[in-house]
Amino acid sequence: MVDVRSQYLKIKNEVDKGIQEVLETTAFINGPKVQEFKAAFQTYLGVKHVIPCANGTDALQIAMMAVGLKPGDEVIVPAFTYVATAEVIALLGLIPVMVDVDMDTFNVHVDSIQAAISPRTKAIVPVHLYGQSANMEAIMKIAEAHGLWVIEDNAQAIGANYIYEDGHLAKTGTVGHIGCTSFYPSKNLGCYGDGGAIYTNDDALADMLYKIANHGQVVRYYHDVVGCNSRLDSIQAVVLSAKLPHLDRYCDARRRVADYYDKAFSRISDLVTPFRAAYSTHVFHQYTLQVLNGRRDDLKNWLEENKVPSMIYYPVPLYQQEAFKRYVTPDLRLENTEKLCASVISLPIHTEMTDEQLEYISEMVISFF
Repeated sequence: MVDVRSQYLKIKNEVDKGIQEVLETTAFINGPKVQEFKAAFQTYLGVKHVIPCANGTDALQIAMMAVGLKPGDEVIVPAFTYVATAEVIALLGLIPVMVDVDMDTFNVHVDSIQAAISPRTKAIVPVHLYGQSANMEAIMKIAEAHGLWVIEDNAQAIGANYIYEDGHLAKTGTVGHIGCTSFYPSKNLGCYGDGGAIYTNDDALADMLYKIANHGQVVRYYHDVVGCNSRLDSIQAVVLSAKLPHLDRYCDARRRVADYYDKAFSRISDLVTPFRAAYSTHVFHQYTLQVLNGRRDDLKNWLEENKVPSMIYYPVPLYQQEAFKRYVTPDLRLENTEKLCASVISLPIHTEMTDEQLEYISEMVISFF
């Protein structure tokens, strides 16, 4: 699905040199390399504060802790997403309120958010799924009207731009009150282990985020709040610093792959190719098709037989997962979420794909139909 090795070989000298410097200086945690990446990432995002952390799941948890959510508070989250988004809500004793998504963008449906708000609702977590933004202006208007926090799960859309109605741009993750991302190796900006970051333009929130990620302290051994231990190590910061200047090019390479697939599949009536929203650029963390007429699983088996990898992100709605059944009524049915779980399939997409690979994958998909 991804080719991290070929990408590494193109930046090998810089990565190897940086890692060697870390080994020689032994500044493994919060060293100069972490601070260098933090500054560069702030500039790239156009945001005032970046707080590096250990992974994307920690980023979401720390964000929810920082805004003061209390056990029993409700947090609205799409039902069609990776488990981490809802997992941290439950871990903190909060109530995940799962809502439906849009069939075109796969992102949280604005009307579903509005309908789910109750007196206990305190936050919304839009997920920028597969590489493009949710409808953030509409979500922020709802949040402002009801006094809600907005925490963006930007793990899959780093590098994408949100396009405001007046035409100006902002990086995904910087529109809401807090943005969170993961640097898992397969992400568009990925390190060689676990890593994550939290970002905000709010000075007070930034102070609290930093404290919580650092055992609740600013001055060592003086703990102002109950926090956790979540840090980006220096070796991962080296990798991220090497990749960051190439991120826009990486995104363009993914778009090229998506355009190739789109053209190849344009005449297949049983396939729906990815939609591009007018309010967002798309960085194609995944290239996800909808397979109509119940043929998704047969296509996946066919591709496997012909040595083409594919993945289903995600096969089960969150509210049908055993871990979350206590939070929902047994009769909950979200039509779009269930349709997507039964029909989506993602094809290989990464920065190093060759025309020969694209031609073979496309031919195998077309030959199935």
